[in-house]
Amino acid sequence: MSTTPTRQQVLVFRELPPDQLARLQAQHDVTVANPRLLEQLPAFRAALATADGLIGSSYKVDAALLACAPQLKVISSVSVGVDNYDLQALAARGIMLCHTPGVLTETTADTVFSLIMATSRRLVELANWVREGHWTSNIGEDLFGWDVHGKTLGILGFGRIGQAVARRGALGFGMPVLYHSRRPVDLAKDAPELAGKASHTPLDELLQRADIVVAMLPLSNETRGLMGAREFGLMKPGAIFVNGGRGATVQETALLHALNHGTLRAAGLDVFATEPLPMDSPLRTHPKVTALPHIGSATFETRHAMAVLATSNLLQVLAGETPQAVFELPPG
Repeated sequence: MSTTPTRQQVLVFRELPPDQLARLQAQHDVTVANPRLLEQLPAFRAALATADGLIGSSYKVDAALLACAPQLKVISSVSVGVDNYDLQALAARGIMLCHTPGVLTETTADTVFSLIMATSRRLVELANWVREGHWTSNIGEDLFGWDVHGKTLGILGFGRIGQAVARRGALGFGMPVLYHSRRPVDLAKDAPELAGKASHTPLDELLQRADIVVAMLPLSNETRGLMGAREFGLMKPGAIFVNGGRGATVQETALLHALNHGTLRAAGLDVFATEPLPMDSPLRTHPKVTALPHIGSATFETRHAMAVLATSNLLQVLAGETPQAVFELPPG
């Protein structure tokens, strides 16, 4: 004798593609309420009281919010990073946290490498120069950029995305790759295409040797503010810094000082300590900064793939199954 699965309460706190919302609605009772919109905040708060599952992204879920959701079983984040979630509080409650690794690796690496190209070749600056009508004769040396091919690429953080950036640099642009991570990667086993082309390097040595330093670090107690005045001071004259990981891993006042008074040539930033970037931030209009609005995974194809995986994760947990991508929480 078959039984109909019990419909549970799902709260969608950031809009999903229609086809993925329909998947949820076919099996569960769904409330869509974006707490960032004042008119939807009351519905969001009311739905927390009976929610079995949450799905969304880019919203702070702390212990106080979790206390308003007494029957919550799972949060499915449409993201890889989990720094918006109180991991200790989730562990203490036994609430499962799912995320979306893998599906955005190549897209985010594309974005990061575009920042390498844009900063080195001054693409945004020169495109604006043409747009503003200044191109009336051949450019002079004051507008020249710098080669990317053959330069030494340093990568902080060597997970999936860091390795994807390394592949683009080493295989596509002939760049020697130095990387720094908590432990060396077994390249012969895990990334054979990079064997002999990338080497695990102490942080200080990497900063001193790399022409372009790319930060792809997750945010943790160990990485918060990792790039400060001392670290930027170690970078070689004319080096470029790119951040595609988490904004708070960089001390932005130290970065500005290195741009204004040090030897740092330029910075390409897709992430910031405060997002959206405040209007009064010097980084917004700095002539040496190429700033993007956190678009690492922002393509139609990848954002849809992330939503598909997040929806699958949530449905699997609510059905009592093992999800495809669960984040390992600290001991509760």
